[in-house]
Amino acid sequence: MAGLAIPILPTMSARAQDVPASIRKSGKIRVALEYGRPPWGYKDTSLKPTGSDYETAVLLAKDLGVELEIVEVTGPNRVPILVTSKADVVISTFSITAERRKVVEFSLPYASAVQYVAAPRSLDLRQPKDLSGKRVGVTRGTTGDMALSKLEIKAMEIVRFDDEATNMTAFASGQVDIVVQEPAVISRVAEQNPKREIEQKFTIAEFDVGIGLRKNDVELTDYINGWVRQNLANRKLNEIYRKFHGVDLPPSILSGKA
Repeated sequence: MAGLAIPILPTMSARAQDVPASIRKSGKIRVALEYGRPPWGYKDTSLKPTGSDYETAVLLAKDLGVELEIVEVTGPNRVPILVTSKADVVISTFSITAERRKVVEFSLPYASAVQYVAAPRSLDLRQPKDLSGKRVGVTRGTTGDMALSKLEIKAMEIVRFDDEATNMTAFASGQVDIVVQEPAVISRVAEQNPKREIEQKFTIAEFDVGIGLRKNDVELTDYINGWVRQNLANRKLNEIYRKFHGVDLPPSILSGKA
């Protein structure tokens, strides 16, 4: 687990008395974030951190007036890192699900994640039942994994990989011919591997994305919910999302009432 500390200058939007005591005392916020999930979190060609989740974390630290410390995670270890207090919050494509709510708390949704089934053009896949008898790659512990597992399709083999990079490398190389992934990632892999003739086949799930918090961090949860509402209203979160995903947030999220 690697950390990246980034100095953030205080802003007038975060009054000292509004900042949760634990964050104010430490002078930093530790954000769990995965760098292997473009366009959410990744490193550019200069190895500089970027992505919509990364910029969301930067904005949060700036408004809090504290230093940002990135705690690198993978999909499967986001919850353990959070509940063992190795990070204060999770901002890492953390889809809000009933299963996860049993263990962690979520903020109001600040983004939306769509999961597609993708495969080479030669494969005729139009609906979930067409996955019968097929091998499908997915990243372990993600919402895509959860959605795929619930289908209970006869003779479908789910091939689970420990991180997004390994999952997509296996897909690009032909180790698996079908994958569950977000549209932006599918498009990037398709552009990089034109001979595979990769295309999106159908939507398998769509989830609201929230900031993950520990269930007993009431003060921080209240602050984060207020922060999400404010930055949905002023459109800053929408600007970040549109910059990296190419579309606006759904109206249901922009309303800040979920």
